[in-house]
Amino acid sequence: MSDLTKLTIAETRDGLKKRDFTATEVVSAYIKAMESNRQYNAYVLETPEIALEQAKASDRRYADGTNGALEGIPLGIKDLFCTKGIRTTACSHILDGFVPQYESTVTGKLLSAGAAVLGKLNMDEFAMGASGENSAYGITRNPEAPDRIPGGSSSGSAAAVASATAIAALGSDTGGSIRQPAGHCGIVGLKPTYGRVSRYGLVAFASSLDQIGPMTQTVEDAAILLQAISGHDRKDSTSANCPVPDFEA
Repeated sequence: MSDLTKLTIAETRDGLKKRDFTATEVVSAYIKAMESNRQYNAYVLETPEIALEQAKASDRRYADGTNGALEGIPLGIKDLFCTKGIRTTACSHILDGFVPQYESTVTGKLLSAGAAVLGKLNMDEFAMGASGENSAYGITRNPEAPDRIPGGSSSGSAAAVASATAIAALGSDTGGSIRQPAGHCGIVGLKPTYGRVSRYGLVAFASSLDQIGPMTQTVEDAAILLQAISGHDRKDSTSANCPVPDFEA
């Protein structure tokens, strides 16, 4: 099952549709990878039980033909996004023990699309940093070069994708916090146009600059993930009310 962590979102999606393997097998492979790659400190909270339950639900939906666009795809979430019932700290002791009672719009979209949440990812505290060294939960290591910084603030997101402990991840970018760690860790990162993706439920750094985007293995995967999180949201007054193109096409 370790080979399943070498597949892209597009490849995993196709294999799941063909029933070459199950969502439970995919998520189990990533859980095993998380457990054997903790030296990079990409995750500050692992949620294997939740991910497995979500994967089992995905297998049922594949069986009855009601699967979503990201059904059974295991993702990591930067610890800056509010996740209902799952601890969110922005990697600061100021928020120790904070468990949101609501879901951010983007994570809600991912869950609605059938994604499984592997856990919350390390980052510079409150997104204020560019090296991955400023987290209350310890520094993040660069899987491509453990003696060098992974970049930040989305350090854990980049490290998780680079170490194949998440098939893809969500990051946020204010002044380079998706693009820079993606470059440092050798993956794809995209900061979308402001307003394309709702910021509701994101712990703000600079609201006029913050933007949420995908961190993935390939450009194709970035398009797939961006498609899932884009769109107008009444809960975000800066969300653009305009059509969402077919990014994957």
